[in-house]
Amino acid sequence: MALAQLAGLLADPTRAAFCMALLDGRAWTAGELARHARVAPSTASEHLSRLIAGGLLAEERQGRHRYVRLAGPEVATLIEDLASFPLPAEPADPPANRPPPTTPGSLREATRTSAEARARTCYDHLAGRLGVAVRDAVLARGLVSDEDGPALTDRGRSWLAELGAELPPRAGRAGGRPVVRTCLDWTERRSHLGGAFGAVLCRTALDRSWVERIGSGRALRVTPDGERALRDLLGLAL
Repeated sequence: MALAQLAGLLADPTRAAFCMALLDGRAWTAGELARHARVAPSTASEHLSRLIAGGLLAEERQGRHRYVRLAGPEVATLIEDLASFPLPAEPADPPANRPPPTTPGSLREATRTSAEARARTCYDHLAGRLGVAVRDAVLARGLVSDEDGPALTDRGRSWLAELGAELPPRAGRAGGRPVVRTCLDWTERRSHLGGAFGAVLCRTALDRSWVERIGSGRALRVTPDGERALRDLLGLAL
């Protein structure tokens, strides 16, 4: 069954770590992913081959370098949705059977996690508290309607035109990407905006330096220009 095959691909912690890293929407080399997951290059290569064969990753080669990325926005949505699924707590072991306490994570790891919770990319759209705030704002301003499923309104299309941003030609058509899609945010447990509209907002924010990446990960920082733009365009006070 396809479901069992998919579950088997994502059940391995290393392959899951690769997919989570690739949610930043960029292409990574096998070596970069190996270092990220702290595995040997040969181990990384084996796992990547399985993910590519399973259709979750796409491969690009440039000279001697091998790059991989998520196969598409639908895969990113799947990974983000699975990451946000609440699992029941495991029953506590008797005191005698409990393993020794683990060392707390590093300050760097805690800082990264905190930054991603504030603002990050989820493949090609905004996530974290920033992404949820943007969704609330476009709903409140009538740019997106959520009555019969998320949809871009006429007011939203006019707003996009005034912003100087365009949706892809095939957005909303058969075989194309949905115009608007909600995506459950794994840190906020609320929805942010995906789909072509969410991607356009994220690309515009990055291109106009309203947000900037922090280091090489998914975390974003809202710039002073971004604070002014989001306040003027959406009434957001960050």
